[in-house]
Amino acid sequence: MQEVSKTKLAIYLIASTLLITFVFYGYQICYTPNILVDKDDRQVIITSGTTFRKLQEDLGKGGFVNDMVSFSFLARLKGYDRKISPGRFVLRRNMTNLQALEVLTTARQEPVRVTFTNARIYTELSEKITRNVGVHPEEFDESLDRFIANNPEGFTRETIMAMFIPNTYEVYFNIVPDELVARLYEEYKKFWNESRLAKAKALGLTPIEVSTLASIVQAENHREDEAPRIAGLYINRLKKNMPLQADPTLVFAVGDFSIKRVLDKHKEVDSPYNTYKNAGLPPGPINMPGIPMIDAVLNYEQHDYIYMCSKEDFSGYHNFAKTLSEHNRNAAAYQRALTIEQRKARQAK
Repeated sequence: MQEVSKTKLAIYLIASTLLITFVFYGYQICYTPNILVDKDDRQVIITSGTTFRKLQEDLGKGGFVNDMVSFSFLARLKGYDRKISPGRFVLRRNMTNLQALEVLTTARQEPVRVTFTNARIYTELSEKITRNVGVHPEEFDESLDRFIANNPEGFTRETIMAMFIPNTYEVYFNIVPDELVARLYEEYKKFWNESRLAKAKALGLTPIEVSTLASIVQAENHREDEAPRIAGLYINRLKKNMPLQADPTLVFAVGDFSIKRVLDKHKEVDSPYNTYKNAGLPPGPINMPGIPMIDAVLNYEQHDYIYMCSKEDFSGYHNFAKTLSEHNRNAAAYQRALTIEQRKARQAK
């Protein structure tokens, strides 16, 4: 009888010890800091198709996890190893395994910023727009092509640049290509509010045409405060059915953006973007105009100028003229100043 009691006591002690050990280890697995212990908060990027083994390697090599065994055990227990969500997540200093997995499994992502401020052709955009998200540039281009084929605004390859309003937008890393394009289209519709639409209508222009003119103003403008005056000049030409004669459109038509000075041969290029040969606006924007340039067109300065020429002080501003004779005098003054500068440069060599 005494032997049986001793055996039961031994079993009880062993079971108690195992239970205490299990509970203690379970507590450690769940509630002891194991993520970025005594380190700064960091982001972890999980791309689509990442396996649990690959994630373990990345977290280990990146120094995110102290004890990979405990992290992996809890991850498998929660089924995370079978359902890994792509995204960009922030793991905090001294997080527990449980806290980290809560972030990863509930897809509590930190938003990422999509920023684009300039581009000449829309194919330059894809790399800039997808830089911080899990969308490849090729996927974005394919999605944009699908959008162009079915969009309600009538965007074409020539006019699609007008849809992109340069700014910084917050999205989630795992956004899919079609959702990203749709988001940027929504931002375009928000930008073109009732006030801007009314001003465009008063000009007799569509939003796409406003952006097209704004792209020319942007290319001609070196001083933002002068943009409304330049816009007014081109609007005067449009009203008079005069060719815009905007040199940047010739650069776009030729397709050589390294051209610094437009020559007479460039004015002969056969292209709908040649605003020396063709009156009216070109088929679409020649760059992605910024918000100040679009608003400069919508709030253009009213005057009678139809000519402009760079100022002879090389300040980046222009001399404006109402008549061709006045313009010729301005142009001659600029050429004289340019000749003097070129002579000084040669003498300095």
